[in-house]
Amino acid sequence: MEDTIILYPSPVMGHLVPMVELGKLILTYNPSFSIIILITTTPFDTGSISSYIKHVTVATPSVHFHHLSTISPPSTTSSDNIATLAFELPQLYNSNLHHALQTMISQKSRPKASIIDLICNSSFEVFTSLDIPTYYFCTSSASSLSALLSLPKTHQILLEKNKDPNTSIEFPGVPPIPTPDLPGPFLDTEGIAYKSLFGTAINMVKSAGILTNTCHAFEARAVKAISNGLCTPNLPTPPVNYYIGPIVANSSEDHEHECLRWLDSQPSRSVVFLCFGSMGLFKAEQLTEMEIGLEKSGHGFLWVVRSPPADGETKSILAEPDLDVLLPNGFLDRTRGRGLVVKKWAPQVAVLSYDSVGGFVTHCGWNSILEAVSAGVPMVAWPLYAEQRFNRVLLVEEMKVALALEESESWFVSADELEKRVRELMDSVSGEGVRERVRAMRDCAKAARGDGGLSRVVLAELVESWKDG
Repeated sequence: MEDTIILYPSPVMGHLVPMVELGKLILTYNPSFSIIILITTTPFDTGSISSYIKHVTVATPSVHFHHLSTISPPSTTSSDNIATLAFELPQLYNSNLHHALQTMISQKSRPKASIIDLICNSSFEVFTSLDIPTYYFCTSSASSLSALLSLPKTHQILLEKNKDPNTSIEFPGVPPIPTPDLPGPFLDTEGIAYKSLFGTAINMVKSAGILTNTCHAFEARAVKAISNGLCTPNLPTPPVNYYIGPIVANSSEDHEHECLRWLDSQPSRSVVFLCFGSMGLFKAEQLTEMEIGLEKSGHGFLWVVRSPPADGETKSILAEPDLDVLLPNGFLDRTRGRGLVVKKWAPQVAVLSYDSVGGFVTHCGWNSILEAVSAGVPMVAWPLYAEQRFNRVLLVEEMKVALALEESESWFVSADELEKRVRELMDSVSGEGVRERVRAMRDCAKAARGDGGLSRVVLAELVESWKDG
């Protein structure tokens, strides 16, 4: 019978895509494995999940998707509170998960290993109760992992300092994090998300190991702090940490988009790319400021625009934006040639690989960060939600591959501020320092993933251990 590896991601694009790419990588080391990715259905919009899964199924038939039987969404949680729902759903799916795993075991054989997303912590006991070796996959940074593993020791500090926005929290190997920049769940210690993450920190030290989508060169201090046990002084150090990144999606299928033909016509390093992840939305007033700032900057730009949210909701993610309404007063005509606005989506990995792209205004999602660094593109950091404000501190203070935008108290960015940061990134001496730093990290990423590179060796050894297990 074939040997199976079970992957259990959170069903949002920022978590699903790296888990799928991990599955593909595992197959490059052992094509005889069967990769099964478990999919749960959510009551909230997760972007183009269905079309993505169909694409992967056609392109990589050896990666199999198994949809767990659908459950009724919880009635006690607002469907607009996506963060809470994302952590709540895995618990509700546990019964269906247990049944699916038992069926797989009876039909085939016991899986060699399972790899679960941090958000799916509630499934840990389901997998281990069936004697399936279980690993965690941290789709974010080693610095985020340091903060997570430190929760049991920093819990009391969080209780005290969360009340004071003028303080900061120190995690081992991580720059001081201002309290307002903590990951969202850390700010509500009574919330479902925080309690789930606290449980994750406890379970991680009992797991078979932790895989993290980063490499030593990106975050040497955090990696060292974790391995030295500084994050878990009252708990065992996690048994094995596998730093296997950067894992970045392949862009080979994305070269038909109109924006790529436009990028071909632009001068080297002349274009600023603005894109804000699968869930990033701005109100109409903010879009107006962005329009003014981009025009005044004088630089070329490629800007992905979505319809503004209605009443703070995310239902407009898939809505077709009306650019004439959102960007009036002749902006599109005046910037025609040096700027291009595309609706809803652009092939980000492919865009960042183009020589004409010289900067990236990003929401600071970890996947986007890895894609930019791997392509050697410096960033302007504009975080929106989740752990992105935490990532901004890491990008600016630790990795030094981005400039930070200054925001108002309501997280609003003015046109003048956007213009200033774009000019600084593209033209200034300080911008040149960021550009040099990101090019050096690009070379580190290539070395880590190349023949004999540490990330490649670590993953190969892990796959080999499953084959022999």
